[in-house]
Amino acid sequence: MSTERTTQQAAAAATAASAARPAATPPAPVADGNGAGTAPDPRSGFAAAAVPTARTKRKGARDRKQAARVAAATADPSLPNTPPHGTRGVARDLSAAQVAAGHPADDESSGVQALKALGTQGGAPGRGPAGPHPAAQPGAEAERLRYVGAATRRIARGIDLDEILLGLCRSVVPAFADAILVYLRDPLPVGDERPSGPLVLRLRRTDRAPDESVEQSPETGALLPVVPSTEGAYGSAADYIDVPTDGPLAEVLRGVRPVFSESPQATAALNELVGGCPDATSVGPVPGGLLLPTGRRAILAPLRGRRRVIGAAVLLRRPNRPAFEPDDLLVVAQLATHTALGVDKAVLYDREAYIADSLQREMLPDSLPQPTGVRLASRYLPAAESARVGGDWYDAIPLPGSRVALVVGDVMGHSMTSAAIMGQLRTTVQTLAGLDLAPQEVLYHLDEQAQRLGQDRMATCIYAVYDPIAHRVTIANAGHPPPVLLHANGLAEVLRVPPGAPIGVGGVPFEAVELPAPAGATLLLYTDGLVESRTRDVWGGIEMLRERLHAASQIVSPPPLEPLCDEVLEILGPGDRDDDIALLAARFDGIAPRDVAYWFLEPRPQTAGRARRLIRQALRRWDLEPLTEATELLVSEIVTNALRYAERPITLRLLRTDVLRCEVGDDAPTLPRMRHAQPQDEGGRGLYLVSRMAQRWGATRLSAGKVVWFEMGIPGGPDR
Repeated sequence: MSTERTTQQAAAAATAASAARPAATPPAPVADGNGAGTAPDPRSGFAAAAVPTARTKRKGARDRKQAARVAAATADPSLPNTPPHGTRGVARDLSAAQVAAGHPADDESSGVQALKALGTQGGAPGRGPAGPHPAAQPGAEAERLRYVGAATRRIARGIDLDEILLGLCRSVVPAFADAILVYLRDPLPVGDERPSGPLVLRLRRTDRAPDESVEQSPETGALLPVVPSTEGAYGSAADYIDVPTDGPLAEVLRGVRPVFSESPQATAALNELVGGCPDATSVGPVPGGLLLPTGRRAILAPLRGRRRVIGAAVLLRRPNRPAFEPDDLLVVAQLATHTALGVDKAVLYDREAYIADSLQREMLPDSLPQPTGVRLASRYLPAAESARVGGDWYDAIPLPGSRVALVVGDVMGHSMTSAAIMGQLRTTVQTLAGLDLAPQEVLYHLDEQAQRLGQDRMATCIYAVYDPIAHRVTIANAGHPPPVLLHANGLAEVLRVPPGAPIGVGGVPFEAVELPAPAGATLLLYTDGLVESRTRDVWGGIEMLRERLHAASQIVSPPPLEPLCDEVLEILGPGDRDDDIALLAARFDGIAPRDVAYWFLEPRPQTAGRARRLIRQALRRWDLEPLTEATELLVSEIVTNALRYAERPITLRLLRTDVLRCEVGDDAPTLPRMRHAQPQDEGGRGLYLVSRMAQRWGATRLSAGKVVWFEMGIPGGPDR
């Protein structure tokens, strides 16, 4: 139940009780507008009825005040503090003290106008320099509640730790106190984590209202141990405090409630926290030349989160300002509770964001492969601080036949769940790509996997397969923004591909389109965070991207790949980082037909010999005779192994790029496995020879069979 509801119920009950109570005294004179008494008219019951009504109002005001105190002291700290009705009029303008302190104006400036009644009329609502003024009590209570409502709203507005502590300091100084120091446990516990080791408090933020006219003097107690800086040294106050479990500070922190620096224990606790004092029961200089105000000019407030005390706050007032009142302890308790809960929230939020960001980055590729006939570059930008992590990813997967699969996807949402789903979908795509499925089949099975992960697991994805020998690219789309192709002559073209439905919808077929991929062209795959923002729609951003690519190619054609990625990101404006961005650029170089040799071989006993002759002729034509002997031996071993299991013609292909690549394909799905043959074994040494003599080798499954390949370094060519 909120404080507002408790106050209203108590006031209603008090009013009803007073109204039901019979009048025990004769009617008294009624005060008119000039303060003079007017006798009741015996012919009318109006004046007689006015007397108990006035008493009821005064009685109701006192009851409402008492109910507000009880409710504030017993309120559940986990519930937000809501000011009563009629308190919307919190002042919007900063006082001169706030401007002098360098605090920027905002729409919730801690109820400065409301605190004028507290800070200028004797330091408490309804109290002047000479003593209490009962007539001002109800209005001062309203001003106090208005301030608490504005201050707690400002504290709750923060997301991270610095914003929350800044909100507390700006709400307190100078409206409520002249200085504040905020200490937090170091390190801060996260969630249900139990802190280990001794209690150490660290000074995390401090603020004060400047007052150059006040001189520091032990007689006036006007010394404030703070400076406006929030980093580095904090004046004479200690940065780190080891809190003994049996000391006065630990005892006050265990008490949870704010206290004045009146008792010897509270004074000793304050001196221990801020820097220590030789005599805990008096005010004197400390080793750093620090003097502390005591009595009701200093409040020490423990900060208790959901599980335990996580810090403390110290609020100080100068002597030229009225001292704190007992009711101010309730205000400080509310501020401390909201601050501690906000700190707990910020720590949990930061931990979740850190885990999600680390998870997402670990799931992205550390480096891209460099397959034959294509050059790759990528960029990933996380979302702005307000949005945090997302589910964007990119990937490049080498495929059999020197092909490469290019993938960019975007999981909907910004959370750790989105990052985890992204990792699962990326792994699924890699597995499906290893089976050498068609692009539309890959998206179909990916859609099925997304539905198995749960409801509302939505994502967009684009999957493209580039064949450098055929100079063709096959693209399938699942609700993703269309790719852009930058031709070698500078023409930027938005490719027409079927849009498809997002991954996770289910029951929707996907289509693939095959397009030419000329040498020198650049394909750009991206997520919607690059082209969509609050100021433009997707198609407006795509047109801006196309124009930027065309402009970049007018300077150098084709533009270098890495600088081109940086140039593309320049289309982002200051407010265009609401979503994370994944960008993958592929420059198509292709493989010339003169560098490819391809044969079909029937599965006969004489096939191995024919394969050696074909290899010898091709290497002589390419002027690679030094590789003839080793290449013939390895081809013979792999072809012989394929002949044992193949039922259909065997394929043999040689590719000459920066390395010599040989591929042998057959229709047997079982992948060969290298083993170490014993001295008495007659076979089992073929793949061992391949692994020892080749620069690289491997085996890949196809939709109908497998391919075993190896690479040999070309003399005088670059090593990979």
